[in-house]
Amino acid sequence: MFNKKTIKDIDVVGKTILLRTDYNVPMENGEITDDLRIRTSLPTIQYLLDNGAEKIVIIAHLGRPKGREEEYSLLPVAKALKKLLPETQIFFNYDVAGEEVEKTMADLPKGGIFLLENLRFWPEEKWNDASFAKEIVDATHADIFVQDGFGVIHRAHASTDAITKLLPSVAGLLLEKEIITLSELLKNPTHPFYVLIGGAKVEDKQPLIEKFTDIADSIWVGGRIAADGYKAESDKIHVVSEFKENADGEKCDISDSTGDELAKAITDDAATVLWNGTLGKVEEADFARNSKVVAEAIGKKEGITSVICGGDTTAFVEGLMQDNPDLHYALISTGGGATLSFLSGEPLPGLENLEDK
Repeated sequence: MFNKKTIKDIDVVGKTILLRTDYNVPMENGEITDDLRIRTSLPTIQYLLDNGAEKIVIIAHLGRPKGREEEYSLLPVAKALKKLLPETQIFFNYDVAGEEVEKTMADLPKGGIFLLENLRFWPEEKWNDASFAKEIVDATHADIFVQDGFGVIHRAHASTDAITKLLPSVAGLLLEKEIITLSELLKNPTHPFYVLIGGAKVEDKQPLIEKFTDIADSIWVGGRIAADGYKAESDKIHVVSEFKENADGEKCDISDSTGDELAKAITDDAATVLWNGTLGKVEEADFARNSKVVAEAIGKKEGITSVICGGDTTAFVEGLMQDNPDLHYALISTGGGATLSFLSGEPLPGLENLEDK
């Protein structure tokens, strides 16, 4: 199960909590297009508020800015939090330390939330700089660090590694849920277990395919990986061989017959499904059909354990759910690289540094 302490294992009454979230949300023209990562942080925030935390300071990142770039500011996230938590006072600052942060902390009311600016505006974040982490801790006067940014735990950054050396450090509820659910896939999945692999980068997906070859009952490989001629090394790996092409002859989706075959197999047979990587070029409507058919087959089946992971796949499924609220999935993972790293057995500094139970 989960062998790290969580916020439920500690006393948060009267404490100032420094909460690391993953608010790396997709943006377009200054507007958030998918708030999944904000919404999935709410159970941890609400638990802390309901259990007497004095103040909550949130640190996060957005995108890969080169220094301070306004388009990557977390101000839109602060506005989104205000809408999602209308009864809570939300404050925002364009810094992460210093006098202005200390002043806001002094004025922050009990039960208030203070979101700091994008950590990656400062290169010290990616350098895992201990002094940078200390500046944040000193300015916020934090008592406890809570890691709830599952999507960043594979990074040894200041907000995942160095900061844990300065404060008692435990997991949030989202991090716990992600790890428990993904662990079940590795240790005790309900069979028949189907793994669906798509996307474009075979080097990212090969460790996943190898990891589940002995665990899953059936592995289906589609997307650009299959179109480029991926070679299977096991009889249980089904590499799609029929595709739909665009006017230039590019293979942009698996064939409709293959999509229908896979959807039927899931509906008739699957008890567990792990899906990473869309099966076609879903950003173009003409080539989203079969990813949609498969997603609906998974989301409509009762009693199935379904885990959706990978940025493109989760965004696609989230979009479908907006139009069809009857679709249900056990976990739409907020981790991209973190999910692959965990399932592949790679080190996760942001998890390993938390206190053991």
